[in-house]
Amino acid sequence: MSKRPLVWFVVCWVAGSAAAASLTSSAVLLLGIALAFFLAGLALLGYTGRRLAFICLAAFALAVGERTFVDMRNVTALEEFAGEAVEARIDASFTAGAKLTGTIVSPVAVDGDRASFHILVSLLNREKQPREMKERMLVQVKLFQEEEREIAAGWRRGDQIEVSGELQLPAEATNFGGFDYRRYLHSKRIHWLFKVQGAQAISTRTTSNWTLPAMLGTVDQARGWLAERLDRLYSGQHAGYMKGLVIGMREDMDPAQFQQFSGLGMSHILAISGLHVGVFLYGLTLAMRLFRMTKESTMNVLIVAVPIYVLLAGATPSVTRAGLMAVIGLIAAKRHMLKDGLHILAFAGLAMLIVEPYMLENVSFQFSFLVTAGLILGVPRLRRALPDWKRGRWVLDMTAVSIVAELISFPLTIYYFNTYNLLSLPANLLLVPVISSVSLPLGTVSLLLSLIWQPLGEAAAWLARITNTFTFTTIESLDQISITKLIWPSPSIGWMAVWFVAVLVGIYLLAAAASLRRQLRDEQAGPKEQADHSIDGAAVDLPTQPLGLPLGTGKGTLTGTGYSRTTFRNRRIQAAALAVLIIVMLVYAYSPGRWDKAAVVQFLDVGQGDAILIRTPQNAHILVDGGGTVKFRKNSEEWRERRDPFEVGRKVVVPLLKKRGVQKIDLLVISHLDTDHIGGLQAVIETIPIRKIVWNGTIKPSSDARVLLATALGKGIPVYRACTGIEMKIEPHATLEVLWPRTSCNFNDLEHMPVKEAKDQNGSSVALLLKLYGRSLLLAGDMEAASEKFLLNQLQEEQQNKGPVDLLKLSHHGSRTSTTEEWLQYWQPAAAFISVGRTNTYGHPHPTVTERLDKHEVLTWRTDQHGEIQIKIRDNSMKLRTGLDGRLSN
Repeated sequence: MSKRPLVWFVVCWVAGSAAAASLTSSAVLLLGIALAFFLAGLALLGYTGRRLAFICLAAFALAVGERTFVDMRNVTALEEFAGEAVEARIDASFTAGAKLTGTIVSPVAVDGDRASFHILVSLLNREKQPREMKERMLVQVKLFQEEEREIAAGWRRGDQIEVSGELQLPAEATNFGGFDYRRYLHSKRIHWLFKVQGAQAISTRTTSNWTLPAMLGTVDQARGWLAERLDRLYSGQHAGYMKGLVIGMREDMDPAQFQQFSGLGMSHILAISGLHVGVFLYGLTLAMRLFRMTKESTMNVLIVAVPIYVLLAGATPSVTRAGLMAVIGLIAAKRHMLKDGLHILAFAGLAMLIVEPYMLENVSFQFSFLVTAGLILGVPRLRRALPDWKRGRWVLDMTAVSIVAELISFPLTIYYFNTYNLLSLPANLLLVPVISSVSLPLGTVSLLLSLIWQPLGEAAAWLARITNTFTFTTIESLDQISITKLIWPSPSIGWMAVWFVAVLVGIYLLAAAASLRRQLRDEQAGPKEQADHSIDGAAVDLPTQPLGLPLGTGKGTLTGTGYSRTTFRNRRIQAAALAVLIIVMLVYAYSPGRWDKAAVVQFLDVGQGDAILIRTPQNAHILVDGGGTVKFRKNSEEWRERRDPFEVGRKVVVPLLKKRGVQKIDLLVISHLDTDHIGGLQAVIETIPIRKIVWNGTIKPSSDARVLLATALGKGIPVYRACTGIEMKIEPHATLEVLWPRTSCNFNDLEHMPVKEAKDQNGSSVALLLKLYGRSLLLAGDMEAASEKFLLNQLQEEQQNKGPVDLLKLSHHGSRTSTTEEWLQYWQPAAAFISVGRTNTYGHPHPTVTERLDKHEVLTWRTDQHGEIQIKIRDNSMKLRTGLDGRLSN
């Protein structure tokens, strides 16, 4: 520890900041006491000095204090509104009209029919009561006319602004493990959204150019100008890609293309980081040599140029980290000081965390620092374990870098994105050299040459497009291989910590074993043949060992060889044990819930729609519907379309399934083909393997229904009609019976049976009776009163007594046309669940239905009020918890 005191100081600082952010005060205190005992033990054993132990403990305490202080100050000045909205539990519907005066303090993003930016509010006027304040808010402007896009594009960071609109509290996570927008904005010191209707509600004026926001606004304009130059040089996919690659502006990149890069673990190439800073410094150094500048003058230019490059690249955490390290390294080199990469990295991280403690929660920050630390610690050692080629050394260097980067980034990748592609390493080995040594330099050169003369830039851009096409084709081809895409549930922080230690120890053992192997090889070769020496023409034999040393004490003796072999054997045993540990960790992380025999019914909160995920006792997964986003847009309003529009399947359902480790769906039930039930299933079918599909046996004349079924058949997924009386025994404690539609068939495949068209799908909804450990759950899609009555009559005629049930999902989101008095009397549910959207325009659930439930004393939970609803069922118990409350109840 004493060799790298700053590193350990920063490690303890990070631990303190993380503890203060995620633990209770008592837990932080206990952790601090444990750390004190641990450091004292290290000092007593001589592994570190007392001073360093005290400094590390002080770092932990200081970080806890700073984070606690920052959290205490990071509160809204409008606490009375926030308390009212939270207590009412109507987040999205709580509004408070107001007029704000302040300064735009972020770039203005115009996307489709929405413009958004951050404002530092200096005055809030509500109900003619002005109130001075200093608080950052996120302004979201709904644009009504295409011409308003041009108005919004003219707003700049640093402008003074007056805007009228409504305050809203950001939405919090309503699904377990879902994205928490409120917490995300809190980390940016934003507590309110300010919703604005139309650009006419905003007036701006330009102020002094010497304020910090105005100067940063000038940087925004420069970035925009560079982006326009790249748009002139490139078109289509090339334009968005090159803007991301060269200046870090990924907003215009095709979302599907970015997803392909991300799926192969190559999105890092589009995040301006150490690679880009290195290329920038190399190119600038070559330019300085053309002017015959001295080494010291070149360093001075580089030190000044790096911060400018960081600003032009967007000042993201990754490029800020790389820029800080570059400046520190250049200053150290200029002063002929000893340079240590880990110390430089630690100093950069400490500086960033002191300035902004919330940076610790930034995903880009975590990836950048952990991977860089892994490269510094691991690459030199792993490189020693690889062959020492005289030619092609760069291939082995690149291999070592890629392997270490993959191993270090793996736990972060599966924690945040829950997907790992086995082709990630080959893709990086193949494409990163091409992109870093050809595409990036050509893109930069084309931009610079276009500033001198456009045709010169276009010539370089033509060459860049050739390499880009190769990259795009390769990425697209690799992305189509689905068998290599593995879904992982998010691991625990403890698992990740053990993984990092195991990887670094493993690399150390490989390097040590390689050194011992070379030593054994040299020893087994024996002493070199004695050379023929001559003195004054007379041949003499010179001794091969220094005189006076006894045999058996030097390198190459039997004793040395035996020691080396024993050490080598021990290293192999240690490596084998570590390999077993890593394999066990991977097996566990891939399916940590395989030993949990509880069944879980999960009513996902997908807004106004249905999506029910069921996990059986033997870890099979059944998905009933997938929600959907209903769009009401005319063909003449294409300008309203956003670059990456919200789609509930891609943004909510698929991420939740991945996070919970759903590697395949054993049965997908499509209750009917209305958009609010199938819209999200398109993303599910395209992303997650599905063994079979059961649907209501009709076709709806809509594009999303036809595309969905065509996609399923194109992937070779068996598609079956839901038929009355079919009962599936999924496993000993899980059965499923189809009650509706009342049609008889032999469970034929879709391709061999007639399909009728049904525009009105509600009456054809699939009704299922699911039993888990003897507990019954009735799911009936959007069945309405007529279908409910018909089903009850049929059951009575056939003298089938299916009720009562323990759990009932209300049909059609609690519409007054469903869940009749007779329906409740027959099924007699103990608890009912309503999947319904907040502030939906349909009035769901209808008051007559909720009154009917109260009359029958049915416990009721709603996704709009409770968020996701989970019921965990065991052989002798059933417990419920909700996403907004998080409480368990029997």
